[in-house]
Amino acid sequence: RAAQRAAQRKVDMMQESIYNMIPPKPVVVVKPPMTKSKIPGNIPPTASTFHQPGTSHPVLSNMSGDATTKSVQDRTHAALGKPIGSYANDATKFMKKFAKSSSVPSLREVKMTSPDQLKPTHLKESRFLGGGGPPKRHEIPVMNLVTSKNFITANAVEVILAQPKKNQDNTKDYLRKEDFGRVPKYLHHVKKDMQNEMDYIQQLQDQRRADNASPMQPMDDEERMMLLDGLKSKWEAINTAYQGETHIMIMDTKGKKYRKEKHEAEMAQIEKDIEKLSKKNIHVHLAS
Repeated sequence: RAAQRAAQRKVDMMQESIYNMIPPKPVVVVKPPMTKSKIPGNIPPTASTFHQPGTSHPVLSNMSGDATTKSVQDRTHAALGKPIGSYANDATKFMKKFAKSSSVPSLREVKMTSPDQLKPTHLKESRFLGGGGPPKRHEIPVMNLVTSKNFITANAVEVILAQPKKNQDNTKDYLRKEDFGRVPKYLHHVKKDMQNEMDYIQQLQDQRRADNASPMQPMDDEERMMLLDGLKSKWEAINTAYQGETHIMIMDTKGKKYRKEKHEAEMAQIEKDIEKLSKKNIHVHLAS
């Protein structure tokens, strides 16, 4: 504690010193000149990794150090596009007058800039003999030519004797056309198409009518009589064979029994068919 008191007393004595009343002179620190590099700052660095790598660019760029521009140019709006409103047209950038053309120069400007354009390319021949300017001294024009024609009377007579002008009618006369009164070609095509459609519809209707028609058809009397005669002849033949075996009373074999039953069944079936065909108005199913 004694040491701290002594130090504090010493500081207090220094603050109360008369030398402390005059402030010291400020010390000016002289800055050294700024170091400037001999290499421009806009040249990309050598062996730099600060570029946008991709599939066609290596990890390092400008390995030789002789590149003057960036190996991969900056893409300011490649990902999210430009800010909102940047795609709007600029009202100050519009096509000015004569931006893609020029005005027709005046005659004075043409005379000053290109007088050769005013020279005629072809000169008309002179109305005087020989051409080339006014007549010569020795070329005396014909003078004192007088006529006795009365132009007033001549004009009056010409007007009186003139035929009246016919008014030209430029309206198109449709009665004198080449195809006047004839059916147009396109109507023939239309009629042909309509006829084809009608034929197709008629064919569909006939087919539907044939599908819906009854499959039954009446049998002719001539055909019925032919069938009856055939059935009767067949019945007589079976009956003759059957009568030839009626004397056999004992059916001791299967063959005898089978032949008898067969003849009886065939005769019974033929009798039924004859009974059916004996009726009139017989209809036959076409599918059978």
